[in-house]
Amino acid sequence: MTQKPLHIGMTLAPTWLSGEGWRRPDSGIEGLLGHDYYIDIARRAEAAKLDFVFRPDVLAVNKAMMGQGGGMGGLDPTLLLAAIAHATDRIGLLTTVSTTFYPPYILARMIMSLHWLSKGRAGWNIVTALDGQRNFSLDDMPTPEDRYARAAEVTEIVLKLWASYPRDAILQDRDSGRMVDPELVQPINYEGDFHRVEGPLGTPNMGGGDYRIPLIQAGASETGRDFAARVADATFASTPNMEVAIELRRDLRRRAKAHGRGEEAVRLMPGMSLYLADTEAEARDLYRATHARADDTRKFANILEMTGLDLSDWPKERHIRANDLPPPPAKVRSRTHAGLLRRAIERHEPTVGDLLRMPEVMGSAHWQVIGTVAQAVDEVRRWRDAGALDGFILFPGGSVDCMHLCLDALCPALSDAGLLRRDYHGTTFASHLERP
Repeated sequence: MTQKPLHIGMTLAPTWLSGEGWRRPDSGIEGLLGHDYYIDIARRAEAAKLDFVFRPDVLAVNKAMMGQGGGMGGLDPTLLLAAIAHATDRIGLLTTVSTTFYPPYILARMIMSLHWLSKGRAGWNIVTALDGQRNFSLDDMPTPEDRYARAAEVTEIVLKLWASYPRDAILQDRDSGRMVDPELVQPINYEGDFHRVEGPLGTPNMGGGDYRIPLIQAGASETGRDFAARVADATFASTPNMEVAIELRRDLRRRAKAHGRGEEAVRLMPGMSLYLADTEAEARDLYRATHARADDTRKFANILEMTGLDLSDWPKERHIRANDLPPPPAKVRSRTHAGLLRRAIERHEPTVGDLLRMPEVMGSAHWQVIGTVAQAVDEVRRWRDAGALDGFILFPGGSVDCMHLCLDALCPALSDAGLLRRDYHGTTFASHLERP
């Protein structure tokens, strides 16, 4: 049976400038607070026929990381994507908006406005946020259960607001003098545990079908999985190895079916961290150079926060056994990331030195490929054939050249291998998800 091409997105967070990457003479870091830098990336991604470009978001400043180039949140995702909309024609524009901090009416209007400005290419990456509470009049972050309960309510309100002003209500009939049919525009009168919203939304809906706004969810905790299975078109999660991805994809399909949806309703799209070069040796040199100043002290602090295990005085050659792990801490910043780290230690029982180099500690626990374009194609094919994914999001690392290799060389090679579409079959984000 012929397999469908994969759904592939491209990050607009400049991961290729992390570590030492921003210090390279050709990094272009001076352009990060303008739109031309990102428009160039989006145009390359559109030329490659990717489903979407994706802008994550943070709502707090990490001062501990700012001195070496990290901790910079940058531009507002939705405003940046509105600028990119004017410079592109087909590629989806996936913005990130937190359900914990944004009022649902503002959120609904903002994303629907981007949808109109892009002619149907907006998508919503639904996140609950991991921090930033003191910027929004809160002393502590709500519990994960509370955040997802709020996310479910906000998502329901947003969908009702989008439906409250249907496109059919727009008449624009000069002869009769009727601009809108007011009978079709109705309040939602929503009263929930967290919000009361009258409605209707002041921005009309573009319509359903190919003009609906795709919903993407980020996270793979138990509550996150269930939320994705109920509402999302796709979920974006860190999956450092193929076995984790296979398990997550199977679980999402099972949960979607239990919620009365088709098992293929929610697609798994892991993050793919890439360090590409002309040879594998050059790619490994790029990875090492990027992490040359990686701070072991900060890594040890992260391991302690996620597992409760203090390794700061352990010899680098000592193995960490599964029974060395204490009970999981009661409160962690990301339960998903903490779970992945514990699983890696339990399965591999690495030395301290090896653990400090693992992606679960080095970065965000993404699936990682360090090598050539051909090796990356082979790895994507292997994961696809194993049933580990429905697509992925590109996270190039190390240099601007690596980012260009991803979009200008890897993506055409994936098309040649039947793993990525050769051309678009529609003009909207939803159409890309439905017809690869």
